[in-house]
Amino acid sequence: MSRDGRLLRACVLAVVGLGLIAPIALGLWQTGRAAFGILPALGRTEWTLQPWHDLAALPGFATSLRLTLVTGIGSTLLSLLLATGFCATVHAQMTPAASARMLTPFLAIPHAAMAVGLAFVLAPSGWIARVVAPLAGWDRPPDWATVNDGWGLALLAGLMVKEVPFLLLVMLSALSQIAVAQQMAAGRALGYGRGIVWIKIIMPQVWPLIRLPVWVVLAYALSVVDMAMILGPSNPPTLAVAVTRWFTDADPAMLLPASAGAILQAVVVALAVALLWSGEGLARRLGRWWLRRGGRGLSAEPGLWAASAGVAVLLAAGALAMLSLLVWSLAWRWSFPQLLPQSWSLEPWATAQMGWLRALGNTMLLAAATGTLSLTLAIAWLEGEDRGHRSRTRWAEALIYLPLLLPQIGFLYGLNVVFLRAGISGGIGAVIWAQALFVFPYVMIALSDPWRALDRRMLHAAAALGAGPWRRLWAVKLPILLRPILTAAAIGVAVSVAQYLPTLFTGAGRIATLTTEAVTLSSGSDRRITGVYATLQAALPFAAYLAAFAVPALLHRNRRSLTGAAAA
Repeated sequence: MSRDGRLLRACVLAVVGLGLIAPIALGLWQTGRAAFGILPALGRTEWTLQPWHDLAALPGFATSLRLTLVTGIGSTLLSLLLATGFCATVHAQMTPAASARMLTPFLAIPHAAMAVGLAFVLAPSGWIARVVAPLAGWDRPPDWATVNDGWGLALLAGLMVKEVPFLLLVMLSALSQIAVAQQMAAGRALGYGRGIVWIKIIMPQVWPLIRLPVWVVLAYALSVVDMAMILGPSNPPTLAVAVTRWFTDADPAMLLPASAGAILQAVVVALAVALLWSGEGLARRLGRWWLRRGGRGLSAEPGLWAASAGVAVLLAAGALAMLSLLVWSLAWRWSFPQLLPQSWSLEPWATAQMGWLRALGNTMLLAAATGTLSLTLAIAWLEGEDRGHRSRTRWAEALIYLPLLLPQIGFLYGLNVVFLRAGISGGIGAVIWAQALFVFPYVMIALSDPWRALDRRMLHAAAALGAGPWRRLWAVKLPILLRPILTAAAIGVAVSVAQYLPTLFTGAGRIATLTTEAVTLSSGSDRRITGVYATLQAALPFAAYLAAFAVPALLHRNRRSLTGAAAA
């Protein structure tokens, strides 16, 4: 390893360790102390289990915990089943490029914006009810709890609308590394049905490649706050929403049971991941027994088609939700049961102009700062690997995935305590730092595979021509990897725009963003103003992804024309 490589790698590890991992550890420590009675600001200096007794005695605690488990685990398992069935049915017809183009809109839109759109679609006066109204003879919205229902079904559906596209993209990417067509042909030649071949042969090879993303989906579904506040039950809500309310309660004594609830939230996620891990071992043993037993059949085919139909319904609902945001932001008069507004107007945009301009400015500033910081750190990390001739290691991947596997509510209160003691809480710098904890992992994951797949022969040729490490980075790597770099930056922007809890806690409620405002407005009665904020929130990631696709095409247009001329 060169001296330059050692120095760069040491600097990156120091920044990641002190800037990303240490704050999470300190946040967990502070939250854990308060969960066991240590809160000097309130004069509590003795260890005790009283916060846990207070937590269990809070009204609706058991229901909140049940809702969390049902919606979190249920949405993850159902999304995994639907994505698996859909891939088994259509994988031969979908290329990675086509799947990315189809799924990008669903991945780009923030969870809160999607939740607002789905609330517009699923509400008793929403689009679905308006379509059914002429058939059912309704002249007014039915008295049904289709949103914020006590069972959490709307929240479960909303989570699946966001989770299924992500799992589809991850799964289709994993399938590109497996000889699916050859193995499918061999299995069919032996008399096995397509579904059986997929379950017995293909999926066991796919699972190790998607295990960590599935864990991330599970952890998020169990601890989501913004989407649960918009679509989920309100009284009592899911555990994460309840803990957020307790943390912001006017009574400071509520900080103790709230901290206990935050630690419980982290324990729930850890146990769910452990349960999934143990289920994997059980499935492996049962799978071996099933393989050895043999047996042919087509019994899985109906399930595959049902899963494909379910994915189509979810994607259609998501597309309708995105469209509803724009429609409501431009609607002026829209009475039930009309399918479209009777009159249109830009008045909602003008009425809320001062509010959304300020929120838009803050959101763009945070996205630019966290995206640039995270992208710079990711490039430095990968360049340090190259110069040190090191491949990816398991402990490094654990560092990257750690912020995604831990529930935000589990350590953000403690992190805010640390920021308060440092005198930076409530400022834009604290929010940038807190958001970077979650933006960097996604940027790093998006950029690492394209970076490591770069043809090293070009670097060797540049080195043979006398180019040093920095010249090779600026003249060879970055220009060639421009599209993956911009795509990773777009992902960073989307993740930053979607951050709710980090902005709320570390910003002390003073930093208004499109996400915080959209979540707050979603509980109000003016859908038009809510549609304005949610539309802007969805538009920023779309603009970032559009730039990621358009800029490389614009910069490299002459190279394509020169290549075509040379071929002619």
